[in-house]
Amino acid sequence: MLHPLPPTIPHAAEAAARAWPDAPAVIEAGETTSFAALWAECQAAARALIALGVGAGDRVGIWAPNRREWIAAAVGAMVLGAAVVPLNTRLKGREAGDILRRTRAKVLFTVSDFLGIDYPALITGEDLPALAHVVPMNGGWQGFLAGGAGSEPARVAAAMAMIGPDTVSDILFTSGTTGSPKGVLMTHGRVLPQCGVWIANTGLSRDERYLIANPFFHSFGMKVGWVACLLSGATAVPMAQFEVGEAARLIEGLKINFLPGPPTIFQMLLAEREVRPFDCSSLRGGTTGAATVPPVLVERIRDELGMKDLITAYGMTECVNITSCRPGDPALTIAQTCGAAIPGNEVIVADEAGREVPRGEVGEILVRGQGVMLGYLDDPKATAEAIDAAGWLHTGDVGTMDEAGYLRITDRKKDLYISGGFNVYPAEVEKLLSEHPAVAMVAVVGVADERMGEVGRAYIVPRPGTQPGETEIIAWARANMANYKVPRQVVLVADLPRNASGKVLKTELRG
Repeated sequence: MLHPLPPTIPHAAEAAARAWPDAPAVIEAGETTSFAALWAECQAAARALIALGVGAGDRVGIWAPNRREWIAAAVGAMVLGAAVVPLNTRLKGREAGDILRRTRAKVLFTVSDFLGIDYPALITGEDLPALAHVVPMNGGWQGFLAGGAGSEPARVAAAMAMIGPDTVSDILFTSGTTGSPKGVLMTHGRVLPQCGVWIANTGLSRDERYLIANPFFHSFGMKVGWVACLLSGATAVPMAQFEVGEAARLIEGLKINFLPGPPTIFQMLLAEREVRPFDCSSLRGGTTGAATVPPVLVERIRDELGMKDLITAYGMTECVNITSCRPGDPALTIAQTCGAAIPGNEVIVADEAGREVPRGEVGEILVRGQGVMLGYLDDPKATAEAIDAAGWLHTGDVGTMDEAGYLRITDRKKDLYISGGFNVYPAEVEKLLSEHPAVAMVAVVGVADERMGEVGRAYIVPRPGTQPGETEIIAWARANMANYKVPRQVVLVADLPRNASGKVLKTELRG
């Protein structure tokens, strides 16, 4: 790993090119890009962005699947002191427009051919006064880079000299209990130390091949994904979309060493091996989390996939890494806990007043340390609610801590459920469903699902004079929200159960 840690992500890309110029940085679609070539492409992207008028403090959106150009566009923007705004590829036009509007993004990098979706077409009806340029990564990337040919390389160097650990690196949007996504402000100095600790914990090292199936628009795929590769010298092998047959082919053909992901990914690979055995002898390790992991699954991943260094970890957009298990921890510990506080973090389980409770007792999980976000974009009230005066980030998750400091999450204070590895906040889904003309009231809960972990069930009180059908509601939801948010079940009811103060009793709906 690079020592000392570089001050920013662009400095990490530059240092990697200097330390390992000819080593493979990215392997994609049969093409290998060295660290030196990747850094050259990042600089070319920075020059092209200068030509488009991007500078320090601007925001640059990226709405595209995992690919090499995503990395180059992100680093190129960061070189100039701009913040990257990653957008989930599952978002619909209305959701993406809201984020682009609120960040006042000046440039958007996107694609028009992913899973049959033309992303620029999705936002044609959106009012986006700040968005001056839409750059297609498929078909328009080389033309974009050529537009920077007239920019002096010295301008890139001068811009890079102005950025540092306190520069905002990215604004990732996370859903919330209010129903409106919140933009999490992160700085380079918060991201890189977290990545460094994660690399040390996982053993990710130079020349290892890292299959990045986690999306780049998520901190899992970005920060402890390709950024971790820049720091460690590992080779990023991006997957635009996880498809188990293709993943098996890449593991076997490229001798993949490292693969993180939610438990569903490993369950699918184990099932694939039973149908079509593939050589996974190169696999060494990875991380999982985002859901309860059965102990038998940990044993099978270790024994049948050969991932001896599989560990569980816990993090969130507001703090990339909070806790982690360590290589060598027993299968039961890995399955039943999400590890102990990583170096640089303090983690406690606290009561309603923020006081630490005795070990073994239940309370809210609080974290304080190097990786906690700067705050929420343009939302001081929400920031103050999340981070208290003593600097503790209130995660909204409920759990217990044992005598050894290992954390177990027992409940989610915010009602969220996790579907296929993605956090789903019922309030946001309810807000969107309420816009349907036949919906008078709605309550959404997560229910167990064998394949996805959990899926949404929507209880809907129809408006008088309407008779919406389950199929119609689900089809409308698919057209208006990201697919992982779409409820898989719709139940029409005359009323919703409520307490004396009128609050919907979701515990009764879950039962």
